[in-house]
Amino acid sequence: MGNRTVISKARRIVVKAGSSSLTTPRGTIDADRIDALVDVLVARRAAGTEIVFVSSGAIAAGLGPLGLTRRPPDLATQQAAASVGQGLLMARYTSSFARHGVTVGQVLLTADDMIRRVHHRNAQRTLAQLLTMGVLPVINENDTVATDEIRFGDNDRLAALVAHLTRADALVLLSDVDALYTGDPRRPGAARIDEVRSPADLAGIELGRSGRVGTGGMVTKVEAARIAGIPVVLTNAASAAHALTGEPVGTLFHPADGRRLSTRHLWLAHATTGQGRVMLDAGAVDAVVQRRKSLLPAGVTGVEGEFAAGDPVDLCGADGRVVGRGLVNYDSGEIPELMGRSTRWLARELGPEYEREIIHRDDLVILTSEEGAGDE
Repeated sequence: MGNRTVISKARRIVVKAGSSSLTTPRGTIDADRIDALVDVLVARRAAGTEIVFVSSGAIAAGLGPLGLTRRPPDLATQQAAASVGQGLLMARYTSSFARHGVTVGQVLLTADDMIRRVHHRNAQRTLAQLLTMGVLPVINENDTVATDEIRFGDNDRLAALVAHLTRADALVLLSDVDALYTGDPRRPGAARIDEVRSPADLAGIELGRSGRVGTGGMVTKVEAARIAGIPVVLTNAASAAHALTGEPVGTLFHPADGRRLSTRHLWLAHATTGQGRVMLDAGAVDAVVQRRKSLLPAGVTGVEGEFAAGDPVDLCGADGRVVGRGLVNYDSGEIPELMGRSTRWLARELGPEYEREIIHRDDLVILTSEEGAGDE
């Protein structure tokens, strides 16, 4: 197993704990588990490393008080459970960290907070200030207000994006399994994978779901490791202390070579869902994908769905394949009369406010096989 000094020497680490690491099988908060994990985080913090904690468990913590025996399938009931559970969860963290004289600050984020330029800068400033003041941030998705269209969907992905937001040096994902395996670890023949250096190391591996009450699984954890762009350790809560000190536990994902996407582009690619589709002709696909140009009205051939200016939309070629996603400058109802026209013609006929792109290149990310190569 390779050297993990990159973990032991990290000045700032994002740690994510899944619901199954924090709750009982019945979905209630497990005070002993939380205290044990808090002790580990405080120990690493005392050694000089800043800790940012991404915690699942709000919905799970709300199940018991609401008399629910399992995670509800509908969003409204999930949000009700999160509303009840989030307060219980933070009260428990506040009390547990207070045993060590550590102050915690709650930060609830939605994917929408991440993609809007002003929102994400505010979140970045808030987290930076909390760390400057010696406060340990406890982050969760704002499940009570997030909609299906603007949810992270799992806190693995949220943790990876928070690692970018806070410019962390490493990410530790705590799950209910101790590492990544070639198959279901409960079955004979499944072998533990110590390190992942490239996508080739994952060829042929069965990435099944895991966790009793959470939403994530191995698929989301591998995806989070790819998004993070920094060293990522996947292990269970029982091994957290060893993982944080760089000992050879769990699976270490090495960051991929090559330039990383900007933080905003990562959010756009991984923390949003297209609210509609804009169809492109071949020339526009080439301009957007190969030459990294803005999308102009002249290259648009059709619109599907309803969306408002500022919403994320998917860009599709003539074959229907999604090639990119971007924040659109027009409502869906406005675009049909602009299609095929030059911005100069539109400005002359409709007014100077129409001399703008459908999507500016700064608000656009490529979602083809080239994604991840970096565009700034």
